[in-house]
Amino acid sequence: MIYGRDLDCLIDEAGPDARPVHAVRPAGLEVWLAGPGSAYAHFVRGAGFTARAGQLCLLPGGSGIAGALFGLGDESGPHIFGALPGALPPSSTWFIGEGVEDRAAFVLGFCLGAYRFVLFKSGEAKPEGARLVLPEAARADPPVALSLSAARAAWLARDLINTPANHLGPCELAAAAQSILARNGAHVNVITNASLAELYPALHAVGRGSQRPPAVVRAEWRSSGADAGAPCISICGKGVSFDTGGYDLKPPAGMLRMKKDMGGAAIALGLACMIMDAQLPCRLELRLGCVENMISGDAMRPLDVLKTRRGLLVEVGNTDAEGRLVLCDLLAEACETSPSLLIDFATLTGAARVALGPDLPAVFSNDDVLAGIFVEAGGKTHDPVWRLPLWSGYNYWLESDTGDLNNVTEKSYAGAIIAALFLQRFVSNGTPWAHFDVYAWNDATRPGRPAGGEAQAMRAAFEGIARFVTEPAQQD
Repeated sequence: MIYGRDLDCLIDEAGPDARPVHAVRPAGLEVWLAGPGSAYAHFVRGAGFTARAGQLCLLPGGSGIAGALFGLGDESGPHIFGALPGALPPSSTWFIGEGVEDRAAFVLGFCLGAYRFVLFKSGEAKPEGARLVLPEAARADPPVALSLSAARAAWLARDLINTPANHLGPCELAAAAQSILARNGAHVNVITNASLAELYPALHAVGRGSQRPPAVVRAEWRSSGADAGAPCISICGKGVSFDTGGYDLKPPAGMLRMKKDMGGAAIALGLACMIMDAQLPCRLELRLGCVENMISGDAMRPLDVLKTRRGLLVEVGNTDAEGRLVLCDLLAEACETSPSLLIDFATLTGAARVALGPDLPAVFSNDDVLAGIFVEAGGKTHDPVWRLPLWSGYNYWLESDTGDLNNVTEKSYAGAIIAALFLQRFVSNGTPWAHFDVYAWNDATRPGRPAGGEAQAMRAAFEGIARFVTEPAQQD
């Protein structure tokens, strides 16, 4: 599969069959019907259209459909417009009409809602959805260009997460990332075999149980406007292509969605693409740990003691807590270059989902200002995150009688905090760091959020990074 596909829900030019989509809120409906929509007032009222959120009314014309009226209710942000691709007639063509308050939000929402994963739909025609006319001049508008970048990155992350694990193992994930990053002008290395075992010993211990060997993607990029002193943004992603739990085996129901356990790497890759698209004035480092957690004669065992890149010896209290072992070596290496900002993404704990549910990723940070930036950015981009504490009082829960620390605690509380505290042991003092514990999945289809893989926290992270690199005060 070729990853990084075009947004085929968009076309450049309006043909003779293109029609407008008008947007209206309940408070403005009568004004619209008395003015621009006066020719349709009787029909719209008779159809019972009240402009509630997501309500669609196809307007009649002499040769069929003349346009559409779309209700916004009290909704804001892009996702409401994600209802349009599935509600408008198949194969129809539309352009943005009157009443749209934010064209960039319309474009992003339409593209997010138009996403379909149909790679493995053999023997049947792929559905032709509604398409949006977006001329080149409109695409060049900076807010719209950012929406297009975010949509492409979301499609990329979703495609990777949705691909079944037998088609996307560690090496396939690494190869896909290498190809995409190279197309964007990054310098990319893929580390495997003996070099990986030496450089990333804990990550290697997780991946050695699989017949499909682990790989680490390491990429560097610098924007055209950044000099050697520009801020360095370092991003790490957990890329566990499938997680059985190892010898602490998951029950069958717990494995059903484990193809998404590489969601952190997919989101990190999408974020890197957004940074490169926008030419943010920074230096970028990206590290993806691509492994598979399986059972075999060479798999790590409970109570094994593993070496890490930083030199700490970790006792394996649970082989199903492998994501933190993948990330700890990546974080340690990232800190060796003294980045201005270090962030990571991982589908790390079910405890974060218990605390915040599936739609609200947890963010942990060792810097209060930085945490505030990301929470605020999540609200601004309608990609929310919620801060949980790095509560140092629980650090002793990770103590080990055998090694320097355990990868889990025997206590049943605060699982997401414990995982974040473990990762913090591998972050150098003074390095601003944020850790995103994401679900990377939509359990059900909603406007702009089809069921399946999701690039959670990606837009929030981009907005936060953009603010960080363009406002010097944030780097103090």
